Amino acid sequence: MDLFDRLEEQVARVRLPLFAVTVTAAAQVNSPLLAILHWHGFRRATPLVLPGVDIPPRPIAGSVIQLNTPWHRFETVDAMLLDAAWQYGAWEVERVEQRGCNVIGASAAEALACRQAFGDYDEDITFRAPLPDDQTDRRELMQLAARKGYVRWLFRPVKDGLWRTLDEPDDTLEADGGRQPPCPVRTQPRRPDGRGRTLYRLGTVHRLLLPR
Repeated sequence: MDLFDRLEEQVARVRLPLFAVTVTAAAQVNSPLLAILHWHGFRRATPLVLPGVDIPPRPIAGSVIQLNTPWHRFETVDAMLLDAAWQYGAWEVERVEQRGCNVIGASAAEALACRQAFGDYDEDITFRAPLPDDQTDRRELMQLAARKGYVRWLFRPVKDGLWRTLDEPDDTLEADGGRQPPCPVRTQPRRPDGRGRTLYRLGTVHRLLLPR
């Protein structure tokens, strides 16, 4: 299971800078992993030209990759994410563990976060374009996560990414914004209650990165 190679293929195909990469897994071993590549770019929603009417461009829709390789421990997925993020020059990897949103007492915010983790964006989220129809099992995986809980990882690439333009000092980065493997950061075990946030620091950044 090599996320880095799959990302390289998509970057070469789309030819746009990456804003972020998220990977989501239902809290059940061997379930498929869903990777979403968030691109930095805009285009007109329609080629139609109307005199005197300004049709604003919309964000480019993300790309979805389903990874079906079997895995038996969440640490295996952690290591894969750290390796890909390290080679892509990311400064950090965020891991968020969430309970299922179908449990008693779960809030509407938890249900929304679960949908977003699997690329199901509400219409009022204007800064993200809806994902195109694909051949993945996104709906089924989201339903499984709603019952079992899920883990979502996020990193922001410097290599082939938007963040390379920041030109932040980081001695670990090479000229192209990436790093040579292996990643020296060790994985951390999941939280006992299956809820919470873990942040892996991979490099150095001196300005605040605001989430979208």
